Amino acid sequence: MDTVALAVTDGMLHFELSVAYEIFGSAPDAVTTPWYRLSVCGPAPVRVGRFLLEPDHGLDRLRYAGTVIVPGWADVDVDPPADLVDAVRAAHKAGARVASLCTGAFVLAAAGLLDGRRATTHWAHTDLLTDRHPRVSVDPDVLYVDNGSVLTSAGKAAALDLCLHLVRLDHGSSIANTVARRLVVPPHRDGGQAQFVTTPLPARTDHPLAALFPWALERLDRPLSVEDLARQARMSSRTLGRHFRSVAGTTPLRWLLTQRIRRAQELLETTDDTVDAIASATGMGTATTLRRHFNRAVGVPPDSYRRTFRSPAGRL
Repeated sequence: MDTVALAVTDGMLHFELSVAYEIFGSAPDAVTTPWYRLSVCGPAPVRVGRFLLEPDHGLDRLRYAGTVIVPGWADVDVDPPADLVDAVRAAHKAGARVASLCTGAFVLAAAGLLDGRRATTHWAHTDLLTDRHPRVSVDPDVLYVDNGSVLTSAGKAAALDLCLHLVRLDHGSSIANTVARRLVVPPHRDGGQAQFVTTPLPARTDHPLAALFPWALERLDRPLSVEDLARQARMSSRTLGRHFRSVAGTTPLRWLLTQRIRRAQELLETTDDTVDAIASATGMGTATTLRRHFNRAVGVPPDSYRRTFRSPAGRL
């Protein structure tokens, strides 16, 4: 895996491309073992945002690499170029380890490398990836997924996490930590940690539940049951569940839990309230219950979330 090739073409995202180039392109001063031999492969020249890039080789050279990195793809509504898809598929068939960063997963999916596999991408595009490639098991709640020879990451910062994960696999934790210190980033975030996202409220205003959502949001500090919601909406629990699934894409209780978690995130970011107080304000009852649900949904405990996302106005 000592040879790394960046697969580039017009329409790539420059942040993800730069991340991979920075990590695999030069060894830290403290590393004395042989580092990666990095090449950039693509048609020449390549337009990356406002930059023009001159690749070292054509896309046909991807099949000679030990690891192929596919950076993010800017316009997910447009099919990736066939020559890029074919080259990535050929590289994997030749034995390369293939990793996508952010929306680069759409290239891997188009190449058929994600069929029957678990994968992720930026949370804003997971639904589109699922719709376009139904044979892919898309997980919207993780930073990256390692399937051995095929790896995918979520957006932006998660691209750093996946690249450091590859360094850790190839060179060990000590060297990966050295690279992370040079970049001034956390040395390790597990791939199973959740993406930091919020679930928006349904946008439609013409559905039978239009008045129910704000009513429930004003009462998140209270215990609400499906029966309470159904009574307020003037429909049966079964009908309520059917409308919730069609409009919100989930069940009433899961939607409530998501809104309670979102409210807890807001309070952790903007107030000095204790975890016990936030548990009460979000209808979780106790700090233990809040910690359990919060850790499961977000991937980190409430205290860790607060340290990461505390707004300046909310700091002590």
